[in-house]
Amino acid sequence: MAPARDPGGGSPEVTGAQKGRTSVISLKNSRIVLSGNGVRAGRRDGYRLTSPCWYEPGPTPEEMLKQQSDSATHFNRIKAGEESFLRFLEQFKDKIGKEGRWWTPAYNEDDPRGISCWTGLEMFIFVPPDTTPPQGITIRELTDIARAALTVPEPKVRLNPDAKSFVNLPTWVWLDGVGETRRTATATLPGVMSATVVATLKSIDIDPGTSGDRAKVAEDCGPAGKPYVKGGTYSCGVSYLRASLDQPREVYQLTVTTVWPVEVANPGVDVQYQPVRVGVTRDVPVGEVQSSVRDDGTTG
Repeated sequence: MAPARDPGGGSPEVTGAQKGRTSVISLKNSRIVLSGNGVRAGRRDGYRLTSPCWYEPGPTPEEMLKQQSDSATHFNRIKAGEESFLRFLEQFKDKIGKEGRWWTPAYNEDDPRGISCWTGLEMFIFVPPDTTPPQGITIRELTDIARAALTVPEPKVRLNPDAKSFVNLPTWVWLDGVGETRRTATATLPGVMSATVVATLKSIDIDPGTSGDRAKVAEDCGPAGKPYVKGGTYSCGVSYLRASLDQPREVYQLTVTTVWPVEVANPGVDVQYQPVRVGVTRDVPVGEVQSSVRDDGTTG
């Protein structure tokens, strides 16, 4: 079935972030609003919704009848047969004056399963107050959508020395221009419910790109490493114990990963998410310290 299927009245498309590496979630036929500094362009970690489609509470009986009676929206249906169109409207007229809302399906367009899941749902179902239908969205699922929309900045890694290091020389590691270390993503169904997740930069992990007999990592880094200070105390980085000449491309591949634990801001939502982990890799050429023998027999 074509994705153009619409229960009527027009349904907004909400995009959580950009395409490509920053693509997180695209909500189709959904009323959910995504907000927060964590839904701006950033790096995702591949979090995936359990179900890529769901029902959302939508129009009142009166609103739904008005939408479905709109001749412009349903021109093709009316053209096919006015009598059948009037019969089609009876199901909406029957609900006028009754408590409840029509629920309509939505889906995550970025999920390959999204369209097939969505087309397996009814175009609309009438639901009494204080009732959630099967596959109807819950606060837990809304929280999952906020989590899927969450991004964090791509780390910019600084090293000292930067261009080339040497055996046994400490290479300082830190993040440059971290910006906001607290990122939030909120998913809101207007007038119904809202869910917020918060990611906070806690630490960085350093992988020197080789085994422990060739490199020693200093891990007292805090949340963003320790910038180089002349005469300062080295506590975060890596000291390579052997040169990189025997490595592919004659460099070590140093990977620095930022770790952002995620918390749910809503009380009563019993879910624990894995931290967002985003890494970046730098090439580090490491040479031997050269020494020369002077005429007096000393080295330098």
